[in-house]
Formats: sequence, structure tokens, C-alpha cells
Amino acid sequence: MASLKTLKLRIGSVKSTQKITKAMKMVAAAKLRRAQSNAEAGRPYATRLAAVVASLAEGVTVGPQSPKLLAGTGKDQTHLIVLATGDRGLAGAFNSNIVRAARRKAEELEAAGKTVLFYIVGRKGRPVIARFYPNGIVHQHDTSAMKTPGYSDAQAIADDLIARYGANGIDVVHLAYANFKSTLLQEPTVDQIIPVKPSVSATPKTAAQSAPPEYEPDEETILAALLPRNITIQIYRALLENAAGFYGSQMTAMDNATRNAGDMINKLSIKYNRQRQAAITTELVEIISGAEAL
Repeated sequence: MASLKTLKLRIGSVKSTQKITKAMKMVAAAKLRRAQSNAEAGRPYATRLAAVVASLAEGVTVGPQSPKLLAGTGKDQTHLIVLATGDRGLAGAFNSNIVRAARRKAEELEAAGKTVLFYIVGRKGRPVIARFYPNGIVHQHDTSAMKTPGYSDAQAIADDLIARYGANGIDVVHLAYANFKSTLLQEPTVDQIIPVKPSVSATPKTAAQSAPPEYEPDEETILAALLPRNITIQIYRALLENAAGFYGSQMTAMDNATRNAGDMINKLSIKYNRQRQAAITTELVEIISGAEAL
């Protein structure tokens, strides 16, 4: 049985931990408001741009002169999964859920006979991927110095991916991240970003809608500008969604940790008081017994 001194030290230790988790919850809540605002502000543009590019891809006849980002390489053998996670932990299952979604996608592709490679963004995804795919990581983009996601960070990642897509035998690129829903829900998502997937319309088009569009300037010039920008925007959106999801998960995790610490303090305090009362009772009995003996 633990001594009174040991219990008192343990209660003090748990109280100190509770102060830390409470402070971390407050910091995460403050950062969440800005991160959530940035993520929500970036969604309409990213969604609309992806729809415009997909619509263009649907109406353009792919030929030898078409950009690779639209037409692809002509093969579907080597797939690259861009795994975007956080650089820190203490956020519940946030990072592990993204990694799990990426692994499920990789297993589906491997079951179909495809080769799967990984491009890591952030630190938390690498240990698991390195354990299951020791030779499958082609690059890790360092985001440790990135306090808040910036467009320049997404631009650097997109430029690197486009260069690798054209030279390293990669046929398809997927992006894995957490789509922020609320502080309690972050939905792991894996989207194909290269080559562009044409939009699939649920309703048949009219003759006017099916007519080939006229471009000014020519379609190659438009697509050459839009396709790289779309990849950058989709990566930027993923970084913003991840930032909001991370702080939401961290706030929830630290709130749960603070509550658990309070429950543990109550249990330890009850145990301490019972042992202290038992010790006092024992001392009184000894004193009374000694007095009666005299």
C-alpha cells in the first residue's frame, strides 16, 4: 500500500499535469479559431477551381500536345501518395487516422498490382510508413518551420511534385489529408490530383452544352496556367484543413486529459484521506491503550 507521502507527491504531480493540459487546451482553442477561419475561407476557391479544371478536362480531346498533368503518362502502374500529417502529437488519433487512410489506399492499389510510393509532408507520418514501406518513401518535405500554412509552402510542394511526375516514372499522384468537419470530426480524405480526373455529370447535357468550347487564348495556354495552379491550390487547401483539424483534435484531447486528471486527483484524494484517517485512528487507539495500561 502506498504511503501518505507517496500519495501526496502523486497528487501534486497529477495537479501539475492538469495545469499543463488545461493551458494546452486554451492555446489550441485560440489557434483553432484562426485555422478554422482560414480553412473555411479557402474551400470555395479550391472547390470551384477543381470543378473548372475537371470540366475543361471533360471537354478537351486528349492528344500528343496535351499537358501531362491532364493527359497523364499513358500508364497507370506507379502511384505516388502525398501523405500530409502534422509535425506534433498530443492530438488524439488525428495523425494516425490520416496514415491509416493512406495505407488503406496503398493496400487497394497493391491488390490491383500497382506500385505505390509515398511523398511525406510533416513528420508524424514517416515512422509508420517507413515500417510498412521501408523502400517506398521518395521524399519528406520538412514543415517544422511552418508556423501557419502559407501559399508559398504549397507552391514549393506542388513544384516538386510536378518535377517528379515528369521525370521519375510516376503515373498517378494522390493527396491524403484530414478534411476538417468539427472539433470532434476530421474526415481522412484521399484525392487524385494528377492527372486531373474529368468531371462526371449525373444529368445528360443538351446539344448547346455538348458543343466544343472556344478558348481565348488557346486551350493549351489556359490549361498550362490552370493545371499547376490547381495542384498548388489543392495542396494549400489540404494544409489549411490539416491545421484546423490538428488544433481541433488537440483541443479535444487536452480537454479529455484535463478531465481524466481531475478524476484521478479525486480518487487519489479519497485514498489519501482514508489512509490518513486510518493512521489517526490507529494512533488514538495506541494512546488510549497505553493510558489504560497505566
